[in-house]
Amino acid sequence: MKVYQDFSLKFYNAYQIEAICKKAFFPESEADIIKLYKNNQDYILLGSGHNIICSKPYYDKDFIIFNGNFNTLKVDQTTSIIEAEAGVTIYEVSNEAQKYSLSGAEFFYDIPSSVGGAVVMNAGTKEGETKKILSKVRYLDLVDMHIKEKHNEDLQLTYRNSVFQRQKDKVILKAWFQLKKGDAEEIKAIMEASKARRWEKQPREFPNCGSVYKRPPGRFVGPMLDELGLKGYRVGGAEISKKHSGFIINLGDATGQDILSIIEHTREQVKTAFGVDLEVEQRII
Repeated sequence: MKVYQDFSLKFYNAYQIEAICKKAFFPESEADIIKLYKNNQDYILLGSGHNIICSKPYYDKDFIIFNGNFNTLKVDQTTSIIEAEAGVTIYEVSNEAQKYSLSGAEFFYDIPSSVGGAVVMNAGTKEGETKKILSKVRYLDLVDMHIKEKHNEDLQLTYRNSVFQRQKDKVILKAWFQLKKGDAEEIKAIMEASKARRWEKQPREFPNCGSVYKRPPGRFVGPMLDELGLKGYRVGGAEISKKHSGFIINLGDATGQDILSIIEHTREQVKTAFGVDLEVEQRII
C-alpha cells in the first residue's frame, strides 16, 4: 500500500480542481482496506474521482483512493460473468467484455466511473443502467468490520441511487456483472456509436464531472437552464457549458466554491421559474 503526505488531488478529481489532502492511502488489497478502517473510520473515499466536487483547497483529513489500484478484473467465459474490484473503471469492464464477445456492458463504455461509483450511483445512460447487469456486490461493513455480499435484488437500485448512498458505513470492494454471449464486432460498433452520440453533445474538451443534476420527473434540466439564459453563466473559472447546460466545466482555474456558487444560483433560478427542486447528482466533499 502506498501512502503520501500533503497529496495533490488535482488529477484525482475529474473537474481537476486543485486541492490537497493531509494524507492519501492507495490500498492494493482487501487486507489493506480492512487494516485502514480498523485503525480509523474517518476517511474520505475516492473512486475514480468522476462524480465529486472538491469544495475545499485543503482537507485536514486522510483520503483512501481507488484509482489506478485495487483494480483486479477477471472474466469467466463459461458463465459470462465479469468480476471487478472497486477501483476498476467501467470503461475497462466494457472493453474487457467486448474482447471476450460478451454483451450487456456496452453502455459502460463512455461513462467515466469506477466500478464502486457505478454501483453506488446505479450509473447509466439511455442505453442501459448498472442495475441491468449487476449480479452481486462484495463490501466491508464498517459496523461490525465483516466482509459481506449482497445480490442485485437487495441493493435497492433505482434512478441514480442504491442502498450504498443511504448507508455510508459500507465500503464496496468488488462487483460481479452478468453478461451474455455476443458478437465482438457488433458490440464494438454499439460502443463506438454510443460514444459518438455523447461526445457530440457533451463538453468533453473541458474538465467536468458529467451531469450535475438528476433528471426531475417529467423534465429535462438542460432545456430549463437554456430557457433561463443560464448557458454560459460563469463564476470564476467555472462555467455552465455552452455546449450542454446540464454540465459545468472548468475553464482552467476553477475552484470548488466557483462550482458550488453556480449550482446555488442555478437551483434558485429553476425553483423560482419552474417550481422544481434540482437535486445535485455529484458528491460534494
